[in-house]
Order: sequence, then C-alpha cells, then structure tokens
Amino acid sequence: QVQLVESGGGMVQAGGSLRLSCAASGRTFSGMGWFRRAPGKEREFVAAINWSGSTTNYADSVKGRCTISRDNFKNTVYLQMNSLKPEDTAVYYCARGKYSDGTSKTNDYNGWGQGTQVTVSS
Repeated sequence: QVQLVESGGGMVQAGGSLRLSCAASGRTFSGMGWFRRAPGKEREFVAAINWSGSTTNYADSVKGRCTISRDNFKNTVYLQMNSLKPEDTAVYYCARGKYSDGTSKTNDYNGWGQGTQVTVSS
C-alpha cells in the first residue's frame, strides 16, 4: 500500500507563501488531491491533479493563489500557496485517488497522509 507523507507546513504571516510536498512511497499513477480541515470545520477540497499533471482543478477559495503540480519521477505532489490568508489556517492532507482524474470528492480518494499544519497569522 502506498504511504503518503506531507511536509512543508508551518507558520507564516498573511500575504506569505508556503510550498507543501507530498511524497509517496511508490508510484501513484492516479489522480492526487489536497484537502484541508480547519478547527471546528469539515474537511474540504483544496486542489487536485490528474495522473499525468495535465489537468488541475481548484476550490474557489484558493483559485488564483494556489498551484498544484506533480513530479511522477519523484513520486511527489506539490501545493504552492501564495497570498496566504488567516482563513487558510488548517491541517492540509494529501490524498491518492481511486481514478486517474483528480476530483474534488473525498470519496474518490482511498489513501491519505497524516497531514501538515499551516498557520497564517494576521
């Protein structure tokens, strides 16, 4: 079973940037996604990418500020986050999809990392 390990979280001031990484223990020829859970809220979709990296989609709340990408040679998915806002504060999770497309539906993913904390101060 492929294991996912996120890294790159931390504390940053509003307007700053972070780059999250998700390293897979094996090849993942499937869609990959990033989700987040803020304190007291449900887990929500952030961004997803298909198996080849040719197609991406984003939640409206991060569109224009975040970029998802992947390097299949390194078995790694990235989430570049710019112009961070305090409302972006959450634990960010990487997920491996059941299918080749990257979707926004939690049920389309069957592997999850342990999460990395992102805290944005105002």
